[in-house]
This record gives sequence, structure tokens and C-alpha cells, in this order.
Amino acid sequence: MAGVTDVPFRALCRRFGAGLYVNQMITARAWLENDPKTLKLAEFGADETTRSIQLYGTVPHEVGECVRRLVGEGLVDHVDMNFGCPAPKITRHGGGAALPIRINLLRNIVRAAVEAAGPVPVTIKFRKGVSDDWLTFLDTGRVAEDEGCAAIALHARTAEQLYSGHADRSAITALKEVVTSIPVLGNGDIWEASDALSMMAETGCDGVVIGRGCLGRPWLFGELAAAFNGAERPALPTLGQTIETMTEHARMLVEWYGREDAIRSFRKHALWYIMGFPVGGEIRRRLARVGSLAELDELLALVDPTEPFPVDVLRRPRSHTGGPKQVHVPEGWYDDLESDRPPGRGADAFASGG
Repeated sequence: MAGVTDVPFRALCRRFGAGLYVNQMITARAWLENDPKTLKLAEFGADETTRSIQLYGTVPHEVGECVRRLVGEGLVDHVDMNFGCPAPKITRHGGGAALPIRINLLRNIVRAAVEAAGPVPVTIKFRKGVSDDWLTFLDTGRVAEDEGCAAIALHARTAEQLYSGHADRSAITALKEVVTSIPVLGNGDIWEASDALSMMAETGCDGVVIGRGCLGRPWLFGELAAAFNGAERPALPTLGQTIETMTEHARMLVEWYGREDAIRSFRKHALWYIMGFPVGGEIRRRLARVGSLAELDELLALVDPTEPFPVDVLRRPRSHTGGPKQVHVPEGWYDDLESDRPPGRGADAFASGG
């Protein structure tokens, strides 16, 4: 969720419903080296009472030192480790979704994080594996449980799938049967509150993780909270109500980043918010290039606020939709599965954010 789950968007989501809202992924080495972009990504709002950071790394002692400092300096309340990133620039160096292939390296990284975190909970998120020929999720779950993770989350797709097809709920069921002493969370294709309820009922998982489902729909968390509490679910917003959320989001972005051109990072959000509404192609094109809060207000004043929410797009994917695609891993990566040697520097030398 790079470029999405920043301070303004997390604040907006929290207003709609209870949950744990995780920051954008940062690279352990980049944070240790005081990379400016990484330090900005790692910031939290003054009102965030559970500061939850997502960390990525491939060298155990670097991950441990990063976690030790984050916790020791009182900067975080929860650490989430990402072992599911399918980005080619990561997997071709043995990181992300490719790392669990080397189970002993995975174990050393998780152990380093948990030991360094002390009383602060550590969770990990991962995929089924690299491909259907290389499934690692059950072993990954066992490692997390053995090494003291507080919970685990499975995106029930392989890295090869990327975001194509459907999440394999049977994999979540199988993981829940193997990992019994800590919560198992399911991830993938949660577009409506009913998806979360059915996933939990079908798989026995203890909760769900939301990714693409909340893009342009931060109120999904309010629907989830109501569904879990057995309460009446709030009505879907009209276009006018959606616009109120949009403009608040945009203003929060500009205020947080302290500059008007921060509105550029809102362009993708704007298109997600209006997906399916009959606003016309010209307004969509202009929203994709919006350059100021005033221009945003001008464009949104041209639409009919009484338009009802287009329910036919509720289940239409937003953001990533690609796949399947072959996953590239380092040469010989499958030859020594017991190795605990970290991959080369390239695996986590990139700027944070995915």
C-alpha cells in the first residue's frame, strides 16, 4: 500500500471504524541509514494511539537493530514484517515473497525482530508461496508461531498470481489448522463486510486484513465494525457524501505534507472514490491531473451530489490487477533451501515504500 496508507489516509480510516492501521512499508537498512524518504514514511500522526509500522529486511542483525531502536526510542507500538511483496526488484534478489524459500533465513529474521521488540508485538504477513510449485505458507506459519509472533496474516495468493484470480480460502483454512496458538488473519478479496464474515466462517480465521478493498472506500471499516458487532450496517454514501470525504482527505494531505502540490498524490484516490459514479469522462480526466485544492473543489461542484452509490462496482478491483507473471529469484535460490545466508545487498537496498 505504498503511497496510500500515509498519516492522512490512516486518520480518515480510523474515523469510520475500529482496527489496526499499518503504516507504509519501510526498509530496515534505509531507516538505519536515516534515508529521508524512509524517515518520512515512518512518521505517525500525533493522535495515533497504536503506531503500527511495516518493516522489510533480509539481514537478521539489521532487522533486529532497526526494531530495537524503533522500540527503544518509543516510536512504535507494533511491528509488522512483510514477507509477501511480489515486486520483481525485490524477489529477484531473494527478498519479499521469495525469502520464505530459505526457511532458516526466514527464521533468523523473525527471531531477531521478536527478540529486539521485547513486549511490543511482532506480526508477519506473507503469501502462499512463490508459485503453486513452491508453496511455503505452512512452514512460514510454523516459524512465526515457534519464534513468538503475536499473529500472522496470509494473502491467499502466490507471488506468481500477483493480484489475478481469486484468493484461495482453502489455504487459509489449512494454515489455521497448522497454526493453533496465535491468531491467523485472512487477506484477499475483502470488498464488502459480507466477504469478511464469509471468509471467517469458511476458514475459521480469527480476523481479516484489508488492502485494496478500502481504496476510495475508507468507510468499509465502519461497515466491518458494524458487521462484527451484529449492528445495522451504514448505508452506502451518495456522491455528495463521497465528495465530502474526498475533499477532507485532500485537505488533510496538503496539511500533512505542508505544500499545495501534495494534491498530486491524491489523484489516484480521486479516481478510486468516483469509480462507477456517472461524472463523465472529462471530469475523470481532469481529476487525474488535478493540481490544487481549488481546482478539486471546482471540478466536484460540477457533479450531481444526489447520485446514489453505484453498487455494481463494489466488487470491482481497484489499484493492482495484474498477473499472473513469472517470479524471478536469484540464480540457485532453490538449490540450497537450508541456507540461512542473507541475499546480496540489492534485496533491501531500495528506497522504502515497495
